[in-house]
Amino acid sequence: MGLEQDGVPSVAVHTHVFKRLCDATALAMGMPRLRQAYVPQPVVDRSAAQLRAYIEGQDPIFKRPFMQGVLDGLTSPLQEADLQGLTFERSTPRLVEPGTEDSLQRLFEENHLTDSLPIVLPTEARVAAMLTGTSHPPDKVVGKLRPTALREWWEFTVEKVAVNAVMAGARPEYFPVILALAASGISARSSSTNSFATITVVNGPIRKELAMNDGIGVMGPYNHANSTIGRAYGLLSQNLQGGSVPDDTYMGSLGNWYAYTAVLPEAEERSPWQPLHVQKGYKPTDSVASIFFGGWYTHAGYGPRATWQEKMRRSLAAVEQYSQPLFVMDPIVARGFVELGFDTKEKLIAWCSDNALMTAREYWDNQWIQYLMRPRAVAGVEPYASRLKAQPDEVIKIFEPSEIHIVVAGGETQGAWKMISGSLRAQVSIDAWR
Repeated sequence: MGLEQDGVPSVAVHTHVFKRLCDATALAMGMPRLRQAYVPQPVVDRSAAQLRAYIEGQDPIFKRPFMQGVLDGLTSPLQEADLQGLTFERSTPRLVEPGTEDSLQRLFEENHLTDSLPIVLPTEARVAAMLTGTSHPPDKVVGKLRPTALREWWEFTVEKVAVNAVMAGARPEYFPVILALAASGISARSSSTNSFATITVVNGPIRKELAMNDGIGVMGPYNHANSTIGRAYGLLSQNLQGGSVPDDTYMGSLGNWYAYTAVLPEAEERSPWQPLHVQKGYKPTDSVASIFFGGWYTHAGYGPRATWQEKMRRSLAAVEQYSQPLFVMDPIVARGFVELGFDTKEKLIAWCSDNALMTAREYWDNQWIQYLMRPRAVAGVEPYASRLKAQPDEVIKIFEPSEIHIVVAGGETQGAWKMISGSLRAQVSIDAWR
């Protein structure tokens, strides 16, 4: 908008599959008359000749020569309407009109206020009951969320979080955990073409207070607290950030089933190692939620068997190297590693860092590494600068120890582990929201 305010026309260039998202973003940013031009999708891994053909060809949205649209947009004088911008009325009715249960379920679903499953209707009585789960007043501002970095922040209160907690089927005693997640500023419904999700690890006494499951089926839909806390986080994210609607405010090409309810507590009492929150400086008596952003890849294994090193090296080399690994290990696995000399998580993490290897050519041949890491490398930020200087066939480390995390959980029916993409984005106090 800055160039337009100075009287200089500009043209935004996008690929055609983002037409609705571009229009919605321009509207949300107060630029509904933003001049735009489109080329076909994809642009990644296209040859120079193919990309030139896009530029010399037709705009797939406006059905005119692409360069004609760009030149017209840059040379046509701005009109008064181009500079007016927009303001938005954010207030919404606190209550909806009465209706039958079926009609209200349809109302929520048709307005994209659900996760496409039936909800518990948030009546005044149910919301009031949920609010008894915290000492904080209903009108207190909890935080802000947005689906992408290019959308505006939406602010929300304790009562609005309570509405979504009710919809998810949560109980009042779960509410401090849900408020802590809401206050993190990390959306569980982020919009990336990479189809990311968030994964939450809960530590501290709250796990036992809520009878959360850290045993058999810990990552499955087998515990009321685990499932509904995760579902509430997803619902509040989409409803309190301005939406999570495919082809509008959500653009994940494949989507992600972790987005339904990815919350797990660590099995602290059955782990031979320090729990995650203590590793990060919290006291054992603190109740903490750790939020990981990723959920894209998953590798699995057993052991540690005789060939565990080869298995882990292959798994670490097969990851998307822009998304850091989160290991979830059954206590059997953790104890097995202790027997091998890894008496702390830090020792095993250091081994993983030293053995997460690939050639520099493979590392840099990744669009998101180019987009996210190359600017840091060019600016001289380590370790990316050294990785950029490496010869194409030189083997380099792809993760630092600080980027790898281990959580112990599981039912001890099998010595199994999973490695999930999960970059630690936030740790928030649950106790602060009691």
